[in-house]
Amino acid sequence: MRKLYVIIRGDLSPGQQAVQACHAGQEFIFEHPHHAEMWRLRSNTLALLMLPTEAELESLARAAEDLRVPVTRFREPDRDNELTAIALGHQAQRLVSHLPLALKA
Repeated sequence: MRKLYVIIRGDLSPGQQAVQACHAGQEFIFEHPHHAEMWRLRSNTLALLMLPTEAELESLARAAEDLRVPVTRFREPDRDNELTAIALGHQAQRLVSHLPLALKA
């Protein structure tokens, strides 16, 4: 696995974005241990990207699933289980190539 993509919501504060990204990345490791190990050994490269809303995040997660890309959704219990971030395997490159970097100043 060449790159792990973590996509967060742009409508969250920068602090919330950072925390939610960490949650999604950590959950990906537990849900997809084989993919996570290959990523760590082959590149350990992480891309942190952004989508504006929860609906767009869910749409991207579904598109990735349709292509059989490993997907992890993170839902924040303190925000009524809203979808706040997702993590995608490297096969998602085409799906995310147009997304802006998160937390870009």
